[in-house]
Amino acid sequence: MENKNLIEGSILKSLLLLALPIMGTAFVQMAYNLTDIMWVGRLGSRAVASVGTAGFFTWFAMAPIFISKIGAEVGIAQSVGREDFDGAKKYIRHSLQTTIGLSVIYALILIIFRKPLIGFFNLKEIDVVNNAQLYLWIIGTGMTFFFLNPIFTAILNGYGKSKQPFLINTVGLIVNIILDPILILGFGRFSGYGVKGAAIATVLSQIIVTLLFISYLRKYTTVFHNIQLIRSIELRKLRSFMKLGIPVAVQSGLFTIIAMVIARYIANWGPVPVAVQKIGSQIEAISWATATGFSTAVSTFVGQNYGANKWERINKGYSSAFKFIGTIGVITSLLLIFAGEQIFTLFIKEPEAIEAGIIYLRILGYSQFFMCVEITTAGAFNGLGKTIPPSIVGITSNALRIPSCIILSSIIGLNGIWWSISMSSVLKGIIITAWFVLTIRRELPVNNEIIEIPRAAEI
Repeated sequence: MENKNLIEGSILKSLLLLALPIMGTAFVQMAYNLTDIMWVGRLGSRAVASVGTAGFFTWFAMAPIFISKIGAEVGIAQSVGREDFDGAKKYIRHSLQTTIGLSVIYALILIIFRKPLIGFFNLKEIDVVNNAQLYLWIIGTGMTFFFLNPIFTAILNGYGKSKQPFLINTVGLIVNIILDPILILGFGRFSGYGVKGAAIATVLSQIIVTLLFISYLRKYTTVFHNIQLIRSIELRKLRSFMKLGIPVAVQSGLFTIIAMVIARYIANWGPVPVAVQKIGSQIEAISWATATGFSTAVSTFVGQNYGANKWERINKGYSSAFKFIGTIGVITSLLLIFAGEQIFTLFIKEPEAIEAGIIYLRILGYSQFFMCVEITTAGAFNGLGKTIPPSIVGITSNALRIPSCIILSSIIGLNGIWWSISMSSVLKGIIITAWFVLTIRRELPVNNEIIEIPRAAEI
């Protein structure tokens, strides 16, 4: 994140200027998946089911990535702030050493155990299973690049440069957009590779992004010089590194595991619902990416003003953030509820999948406001240095999805699973917002005033 003075000036302008590059990077990462799914969707719902199933393991990769990513962002930012560039180099070295080691281990697991990993989902269609295993094998060969790019992004964010990761990741997205239709569907006499082509295009674009990051870091940053990756790891530095990243990694990993268990349950209804959830979750990621970028900005804003003892500014900042992100949530809800057919047909043409997708988007549409509020409020909690409340709310509510899926699906069928996911997001949004307000009342009085959550009519 760039070094901006957030304790003075226009609140909403400060939040937006800080959030836009981060939101842009989140959108680029989301667009990778959307591009793949859009072109794979031309092959049918079974191909989407293959990519979607294997994709859970690239999603789960974020858990070990967070171990290094959080440590790099926090450690490097603090070192640069102290002008301790030797310390920053140590954090860079340890983050890269840890990342490369974890990526190799994770890649070997994906490649060697790809059959039992895909077998966990209990898919019935042989072609879906075979394509999922092939996709996972190819992605596994490029896993080191998948791990490194978020770390390079974290290094630059910690160094105060949030625009460069956005630009570099955008180049990777453009490469992916060009390669996807060629490698998936073919061009001219080349007939294309189908699902395998999607995996190859993704890996190649990630390699290019990695090379661009290395080139930029070596050319334009001094802290990247003489990193000496072959040096031994300092255990004390590693422990502090792990302490920062492991809590976030655990939360991320548990969330993905819960999603995988639910996906296995969904597979009992066949490949179409699996494809519907994959496509639908990527569409829903539009609001998720916006809220995530804004959450990071809110965290920084609240943190700086908390340190400056400016309670009134925290009050106004959270209120402004709530109104802004609440508006995004309401707009997204309206789009998913009333324009589901137009949106879903961009990704797949099968009538059965489109019909199921419209229902999925409509049900998930009711939770978008609450999901946006939950993510943003978690950022406000982080700014106060209180990361436990969001973790408790997130893990508990997500865990409740499994029994609620089983109960509701036994009553109303497949739609019960969609309702359980949607209602858990509503629950998280309500609980975490109430928790934050109570925290403010107890610890952060603002001239005897309390943060007031805007009424729905004000959003």
